[in-house]
Amino acid sequence: MTIGLLTIIFHLHGVDSLKAKRKIVKSAVERLRSRFNASVAEVDAQDSKQVAVIGIAVVANEGGFAHKQLDTIINFIQNDGRFYVGKIEREIFTSNHDHTFF
Repeated sequence: MTIGLLTIIFHLHGVDSLKAKRKIVKSAVERLRSRFNASVAEVDAQDSKQVAVIGIAVVANEGGFAHKQLDTIINFIQNDGRFYVGKIEREIFTSNHDHTFF
């Protein structure tokens, strides 16, 4: 089992209220969840009007698929156009345990 994690900082220029920010972030989160079947949440900077930090997690049966899925998510986000994508952090966790399930 492989777990892929992304932490992405969005910069929202021209947003002047938390309500406007929440609308953009909520839309982006829902689009990511539905399109990529990933766990997505705003994880930091909730009180900032111009910065959002989004956490994304995917689970896969192999590392190659997890990397590909994260690459696709990054490309999708970078082409959104409603915000500037700042720092992106990627982590991959792999379990090498052999399990027998009945």
